[in-house]
Amino acid sequence: MKPKIVIAGGTGFIGSYFQKKFADAGYEVVIISREANHVSWKDDASLLNALEGAAVLVNLAGKSVNCRYTAKNKKAILDSRVHTTQKLQQIADQCKRPPVLWINSSTATIYRHAEDRPMDEETGEVGSGFSVAVARTWEKAFFEKEHPGIRKIALRIAIVLGRTGGVMKPFTNLVRFGLGGKQGSGKQMFSWIHIEDLYQILLFLMENQTLTGVYNCSAPYPVTNQIFMSTIRKILRPLLHLPSPTLLLKAGAILIGTETELLLKSRWVLPRKLLDAGYRFRYPDINSALHEIYKK
Repeated sequence: MKPKIVIAGGTGFIGSYFQKKFADAGYEVVIISREANHVSWKDDASLLNALEGAAVLVNLAGKSVNCRYTAKNKKAILDSRVHTTQKLQQIADQCKRPPVLWINSSTATIYRHAEDRPMDEETGEVGSGFSVAVARTWEKAFFEKEHPGIRKIALRIAIVLGRTGGVMKPFTNLVRFGLGGKQGSGKQMFSWIHIEDLYQILLFLMENQTLTGVYNCSAPYPVTNQIFMSTIRKILRPLLHLPSPTLLLKAGAILIGTETELLLKSRWVLPRKLLDAGYRFRYPDINSALHEIYKK
């Protein structure tokens, strides 16, 4: 049996993918979740047992940002990230054999809206607003306490693309129903990563034991929104591809209970540190990624 992998918040799109991949590779996988049949956040003894002797702790916990940014939802988004991170730190501090590697989720949204130049870990400019404040507070909670036995890495993850969940279903539906044109100006940059690369990056970080700190998790070739949508259309071949003007998107977001930030913010993020460390992407460009996702 290979070492133990603990995935906190492991029942969503990304966590479920990781769980299957690690289990198929022979790892012992333990899930921390608010859902039944998993280790409960409220059970300190079970949390301690889960983290004790773990090779890797992966924390993905956090309320979905696919909602309206009301005061109540903002608090839930922030608390669900910061409090779970602090809880894991509290439990790890009690371990006789704490997790050797702790990988904590963060977000590429931490960088400013950028249509002028790309953002990497060294030259990127942190933005402003609610989502950025959440990211900064989240990372601060993660790094504020060091533990001599734990190697810590925060992943600033771009929009994750995969077959089984995430953003691909709504984008696919838009294209199939004839609304697959550009969104807003279409000039905003779309930074993304294929979910298989995200998993492979975890393996890469596990193997390269000198790596610590913050890493951008995004494919090396981001595209504009216009190119992203046109690439989907080339695969699905819809009869119509009407654009979605900004005013229409804002009105639609209110109707379906979400925000336009996911579509209109220009995320231009590069994985400089991963590339410099020697990681090679399985799906570096949007064409190869989408063809894998849509292949039968």
